[in-house]
Amino acid sequence: MTEQIIHSLLLAFHNIALAGCAAAPFYNVALVAKRGQYGPKLYYELDKVVEDTLQGNVPYCIGFMTTLWLTGIGLPLSHHLFTGTLRSLGTVATVALATKLIAIVAMMGIMFVIFFRLNPKLRELFATFSPGAPPDAERAKQFFATRARRRALCETCLKVAVVILVASAFLGFEA
Repeated sequence: MTEQIIHSLLLAFHNIALAGCAAAPFYNVALVAKRGQYGPKLYYELDKVVEDTLQGNVPYCIGFMTTLWLTGIGLPLSHHLFTGTLRSLGTVATVALATKLIAIVAMMGIMFVIFFRLNPKLRELFATFSPGAPPDAERAKQFFATRARRRALCETCLKVAVVILVASAFLGFEA
């Protein structure tokens, strides 16, 4: 009974983290698409809200990813703690697990590029803009090019999140 409770709690937190890992890129892509309706022209207040929102999500994404890893490791370890063995997986579940792990590593790579390369560059460029003043054309061009790169990576991250969600559904297969 204790094993089932621990397993259920770990799985609940794992699923919440999994949903968060999928929801973040979904809503980020939706926000960026809405902003894209205004074209590559700087609207300081609007762009500040977009940047603050997107870059403010970083701690949540890192928290979800950390929870996903910890609970993902905790699930088989808790079974091992109670039974002395790791749960055996069928072929379908093994392929699903491998797919899920590869996708999670890919998502972490994408997140690394966005969080530690593109976001700092966007912060630096945006700091040169001010409300009511026309932006430097070259900096604005760099800003929107960097944003386009982040958008493409975020869209890829969303696709990877869907792969993770689908692979998770096959982890219970016995065959």
